[in-house]
Amino acid sequence: MTPLQRYIVEEIAADHADGLLPRREALRRLGLLGVGATAAAALLAACSSDEQTTNPVTSTTDSPAPTPPGMSTAVLTTPVTFPGPDGRELQGAWAPAAQPRGAVLVIHENKGLTDHIRSVTGRFAGVGYSALAVDLLSEAGGTAVFTDPAAATAALGKIPQEQLVADLRAGIDELERRAPGKKIGATGFCFGGGLVWLLLTSGTPKLAAATPFYGPFPDNGDVSGSTAAVLAVYAALDARVDASRPGAEAALQRAGLPHEVFVAPDADHAFFNDTGPRYNQTAANEAWRRVLDWYGTRLS
Repeated sequence: MTPLQRYIVEEIAADHADGLLPRREALRRLGLLGVGATAAAALLAACSSDEQTTNPVTSTTDSPAPTPPGMSTAVLTTPVTFPGPDGRELQGAWAPAAQPRGAVLVIHENKGLTDHIRSVTGRFAGVGYSALAVDLLSEAGGTAVFTDPAAATAALGKIPQEQLVADLRAGIDELERRAPGKKIGATGFCFGGGLVWLLLTSGTPKLAAATPFYGPFPDNGDVSGSTAAVLAVYAALDARVDASRPGAEAALQRAGLPHEVFVAPDADHAFFNDTGPRYNQTAANEAWRRVLDWYGTRLS
């Protein structure tokens, strides 16, 4: 099991422990990922026990929720296709800025290229950064062919990490073509945040900046092949992903990369997703402000 596959499995168990997934549904999703019934039941039991003692469920969503950050100036995205590795065609969502200051690759969560990720892509364009989101399920026909979100997640979990990174690099090449001469950043969320870290550890010199949101850092990851300035975003209540934060900070320090770490207080995993149950308006606003400040310095 790859680190990203393990991350998806643990996320399902954590969602069950937090009361976001019924046991039957959690077992079904784990089964789609190839986890046997006995192992799945043991995992859910262990995670539920841990959550009850170390990370009780809290509600962090403001009600009624104000407009999500950046939404008021967001640009509508356009479906696009572009060349991928090995002659494959990739799908994506493209949002051009009227007067681009830079460009951003947006990397989706483990549900694929959803309306939420299209929205974030459009929000970047609305504040001056032409943006492209790559559909990492393109080889399977695209996220839209999956009527069951859990099946989309399972399909993503089976894609080799090398292919995911290659497809994202093709997205960077496409951004270079669509926003010539502009510096490029990468922003990813959850599963996508982990892929931002994989881009950095695999050596992606075309990235000038990166802002991974609560993504797992690879075991023994080395970012010395990158020159990107990194703003790493975490959530104070997200003990699972935060466990990899010391490794990320140590790697950034060893590589001498410009970096900053923001831990959103009173916020949990996926706090930026305004369509999800853990959305936290205050944390999302502050994270968005910090990302724009980071890109304003590193990409413009």
